[in-house]
Amino acid sequence: MKKLFLTVLGLAAISTSVYADDSIVPEVIYGVDNRQDIFYAGNAGLHVDLARSTAALMKSSSLAEDPTNPDLTDIKSDIFGERYNLCESERFREQINPGFCSGFLVGENILVTAGHCVRSESDCESTSFVFGFGFTAEGQDLSSVPTEDIYTCKNLIKQELSSGSKSDYAVIELDRPVLDRIPLEFRTEGVVENDAPLVVIGHPAGLPAKISAGANVRSNVPKAYFTANLDTYGGNSGSAVFDADTGVVEGILVRGETDFKYEGSCRVSYVCENDECRGEDVTKSTEFAEYVPAASKY
Repeated sequence: MKKLFLTVLGLAAISTSVYADDSIVPEVIYGVDNRQDIFYAGNAGLHVDLARSTAALMKSSSLAEDPTNPDLTDIKSDIFGERYNLCESERFREQINPGFCSGFLVGENILVTAGHCVRSESDCESTSFVFGFGFTAEGQDLSSVPTEDIYTCKNLIKQELSSGSKSDYAVIELDRPVLDRIPLEFRTEGVVENDAPLVVIGHPAGLPAKISAGANVRSNVPKAYFTANLDTYGGNSGSAVFDADTGVVEGILVRGETDFKYEGSCRVSYVCENDECRGEDVTKSTEFAEYVPAASKY
């Protein structure tokens, strides 16, 4: 494996909140930890296909041209477990975690993420959008990625981060069309039903892509968001939350419970029962739908 460069990235989605209750930060495990790498044999084929349209948001400064291969870009990253002082029992602790948020493709060159992940044009300009950052085979080397799978920001079409409605989204025009990946279909009207089955696909704590099924809608009463028992962490902010059966995007993972707690001298994931804790908030896709250019929609 290539030598991994070490850096400290700012994961605002993990450690901060723009809302009045600063104790509420993304996110947590509900019941059984359902997160799985893409290659996991138990993943539904539909969900594996959807994962191809998911991107990791990385600071452009954490990427560097591979000196031995111009077609590859090296990733500068810490090791997840070392970075967060995780206990030996924590899953994925040996993986790298260069991402700070997640995003997903909704048009040939249009990407959606959380509004707190990309707050301004300058944020957008300093971010790289990396598709295909996930384990499609066990033992795969992810210390570099194909340069052709890295995209940059051309234009921040619309950004919303409301302390009132708590709507939280950003719609971004990428520098060029995304090749060989299908824009995702998303809900444009109506609301998801309570108890509807959900799956979230993104980059928890900046890790390679994880598919996490086995969740359900708890409440969709607020106009701008619904709440669900999704297994997510900071870094999942901006992840697409799908109807698990149809693959239609119902919304964007934006906030939830605290990620970790100390157990002795190291940290473990915070765990709630499926019907406990506050739940994870998902900005409804109907909030951003009007800002996706019609010619770019699925």
